[in-house]
Parts: sequence; structure tokens; C-alpha cells
Amino acid sequence: MKLILGPMEGVLDPLMRQILTDINPYDLCVTEFVRVVDAKLPPRVFHKLSPELHNGGKTLSGTPVRVQLLGQAPEFMAENAALATELGSSGIDINFGCPSKTVNGNKGGAALLKEPELMYQVIKAVRDAVSSEHVVSAKVRLGFDDCSPYREIVDAVQSGGANEIVVHGRSKADAYKPGTVRWDLIGDITQRLSIPVTANGDIWNRDDAIKCAEITGSDKLMVCRGALNMPNLAAHIKNDAAPMSWHEVLDLLVRYSEFEIQGDKGLYYPNRVKQWFRYLQVEYPEARALFADIRALKNKQQILGMITNALRQSEKALV
Repeated sequence: MKLILGPMEGVLDPLMRQILTDINPYDLCVTEFVRVVDAKLPPRVFHKLSPELHNGGKTLSGTPVRVQLLGQAPEFMAENAALATELGSSGIDINFGCPSKTVNGNKGGAALLKEPELMYQVIKAVRDAVSSEHVVSAKVRLGFDDCSPYREIVDAVQSGGANEIVVHGRSKADAYKPGTVRWDLIGDITQRLSIPVTANGDIWNRDDAIKCAEITGSDKLMVCRGALNMPNLAAHIKNDAAPMSWHEVLDLLVRYSEFEIQGDKGLYYPNRVKQWFRYLQVEYPEARALFADIRALKNKQQILGMITNALRQSEKALV
């Protein structure tokens, strides 16, 4: 089974990718999207979202990183795809799944699911612009208002020349509502297409991964929110490792914090670490109590102090 660490804007950033690939056997990471409008972007835009480009397109632990583009103009998507691969990305992923109202309002992300012909044109332009050694993949949902147009959507992806497709088993309207994921429809897509299909949506643990693989018929899975709920999710799924203990999570949080509070990034640290706590609460009841203690804090050193103190208390409890 292959596992991909998927993109989450403002959450799964370069530091989080590094932290999680250090402790997990992910096969690939996909970056947050690079927004393409009507211009060829400067290299610094790509380097900011994917500093791994300075390291041969890999995290420091050696996991390949693929740049994701989001846009609607075939010619500019093509130009930026070519630049991204020249800078070192091993391939290009195209975002047709983002449900953000802001993105969709600007005719990006999931909004293009309503126009399979335009999806086809974007994919074909990108495929033609980069060399055959680079993979072109597309991340889609099953539809915009509902899942009924999913076959037309995935056919457009394959016809456009994509090498791979990632399917989040929901429509845009479903957002992330529990109980709406359709692994069965991903299974139909796996049977329908000749290109590899990666299944995505509601994979929280090893049992979910096994069930998803059985239903979809795919041995490639993408995880996003689940990777934040359980920091060692890939090791848990692929190696049957026990879920990381709360003590280990606290140690990871301290290491993450020490990196995050450096330089300009420190301005965003309070919001970033609180955001991670919201995900951790799903898997770890202990996270709720600590989050309640730091929720109102804005000083980064105070927050780090609270987490460090919790780690010390946990260490004493283990003795």
C-alpha cells in the first residue's frame, strides 16, 4: 500500500511535512496549492510554498514532494507547471477539489468540476508543457452540487493525459460532513479508468485504510486530516505501529514549537499550534484539557511553556 500526505492550505505546510515525514513512511507529499491567475509566477513563490525544491524536490528525510497548482487558464497553468518542474518538482498536481468559497468564487478548485471540458483543457496544457518523466496528477471530488457527474469528471482527467488521479469521495456540497464519503463510487472509478486511482476521504486509522482499499480496489491512499489527528498515521497503517502515545505527541509538539517560533514564523505560531490541537482532540482526550489552558494565550513563549510543562508532568507519570 502506498500512502500520500495530502495538501491542506495553511495547515500541512513545509514544517509540518518535515515533522510528519520524519516519523512516517509516506511515499509522497503534495504541497499547498500555488494559485495561478494570469501570469507566470516568479520562482520565489514556488520556493516559499515548497522549500524542498532546494533539496531535489524532497523533504530532508527523503520523501518526494509534488507541487500543486490551482487555476483555470490553461496557458498560464502550463507555463507555471513547466517552471515548477524546472525548479525540481518531480511532478505536478492540479487542484480541482478545494471547496473554499473564496477559491470557488474565483473559478478555482472544485468550481471547475462544473466544467469538465475546461478541466480537460487545463490538464492537457499542463501535460504538454512538462516532460514525460514528470507525473501529472489531478485531485478531484465526485461533483459540485452532488456526485452524479463523477464519471464525466474522471473521464476528462484521463482524456486530458493525466498519469494519476486522486479522488476525494465527496461532492463539493458535502464539504467534510461525516457519513457522506462514497468509497463505493471511487471503486467504480478504479474499474473505469486505466490510470492509477488514489482514494481520499475519512481515513482515520489502519482499519479505515484496509476497508477503504478493499472497497475502492486501490492500493494508493491519500490522508490529510487524519495525519494531524494521529501524527504517526502512516506508520500505524503501513507498519501496524501502535498509535503514538500522548507523551510522544507532547514531545513532538515541543519539537514542532521550537522550529515554528523562530523568526517571522513565530508571529503565526499561536494560531498554528492551536489549530493542530483541534485535530489532536479527535484522537487524544488529553489534548482537550491542554487546549483549554492555551486557548486564550497569545504569547508564543507562554504557550510553549505550557506544552513543555505538560511534557515534564507526563515524564514524571511514566517513572
